[in-house]
Amino acid sequence: MNNDAIFSQLDFGPLDEFLKLDDVTDISYSNNGQLFLKTLSKGNFKVERPEINNALMEKLAFQCSNVMGKTFNMAHPFLDAESTELRLNFVHESIATNGIACLIRKTPAKIRLNREKLIDEKYVSEDLLDFLLSCVQGHANIIVSGETGSGKTELVKYLASTTKPDEKIITIEDTLELHLDRIFPHRDIVAMKTNNIASYSDVLVTCMRQNPIWILLSEVRSAEAVLAVRNSISSGHHILSTIHADKAASIPMRMYSLLESNLDVEQFLATIHRYVQIGIYVKGYMSKELGRFQREIMEICEFYVDEDNNPKTNTIFQKTMDGKFTLNNPTNHLRDYLAIQGVTLPENIFREAGSNTTASNVPPLNNPVGVNPNLQNNVNNPQVRPTMVMPNGLNQNPQGNIINNTPPINGII
Repeated sequence: MNNDAIFSQLDFGPLDEFLKLDDVTDISYSNNGQLFLKTLSKGNFKVERPEINNALMEKLAFQCSNVMGKTFNMAHPFLDAESTELRLNFVHESIATNGIACLIRKTPAKIRLNREKLIDEKYVSEDLLDFLLSCVQGHANIIVSGETGSGKTELVKYLASTTKPDEKIITIEDTLELHLDRIFPHRDIVAMKTNNIASYSDVLVTCMRQNPIWILLSEVRSAEAVLAVRNSISSGHHILSTIHADKAASIPMRMYSLLESNLDVEQFLATIHRYVQIGIYVKGYMSKELGRFQREIMEICEFYVDEDNNPKTNTIFQKTMDGKFTLNNPTNHLRDYLAIQGVTLPENIFREAGSNTTASNVPPLNNPVGVNPNLQNNVNNPQVRPTMVMPNGLNQNPQGNIINNTPPINGII
């Protein structure tokens, strides 16, 4: 019996009200009756439902354990259950001493983000969005960082949806969240799931033999996942992934800290900076200005190595909580990488910085980066893709090319 069939037998009772709401992403129960919801529009908040109590949650936990053939008691105090679009975690009261604890996370097979939503809700400016889409079209390796619930996975799903429809994708996950195979059933997508039999390393070896263009790891959160990323990108495959980090510039060092090994730090950082082109930091917070929970891109960094193989970071975009930001052009390292992949960036992608200008006041580019203006509204349609400038004869693998750096625009907007 598959997990979907198992979940169909469960009686969620009054919890079903929240499971049916598209806006709800997480349901948290703890502390003898405290119920919190996390939603796309309001963030995290408490709801009063006296009928949702320890007895109900214990009943649900035992339902899960029975239909899954597992044990949930003092000797086995943790229980995980997963279906195609739902994930449950229970902690027994012998460990959670103030009563049974449960978290239910919804992972629907849909892409919640689209171009209009990203721009209208001030998730990202139009020119920066077009820059990121050009990076995807140019096969840049991209890692999205942020805190739990900031929307990292949703952004990766959206970026993956803009890849060319004839490019093979393989997803590697330990818990199912991406669902790209179900969202795009007619595309060449293989969804792989690690377990106690097939590790990241085992799956990655098989993944390489499947000859993908893109490898999507749902999250880099272990030494094994870090090595999987390093091995993927150093072998010429392109990745999209997420990681827990508090800013984009710290992604390479965060990856090193997960290794917990004596590997030379400079050598490791040089490898990541050479093969990962873009780091993004996404933040979720309650916005007083907008009166709702806001998710937005706060930082975009370009990673590269200089002529002496030293790891370098170019902060392309960085926004502070007061609305001011710095904006720099990408270096020639990124331009060269994308050009070899068939994407040409304009010489000055972003207008030169003025003073004391907030992000919301910056006008979009008249002609976004590398994108045919007639196709801008179709970027979320897998059958219609932006038209890129294609230089003649440039089809070799760009990794490892070192060229002179273009000085960034200096200034704070």
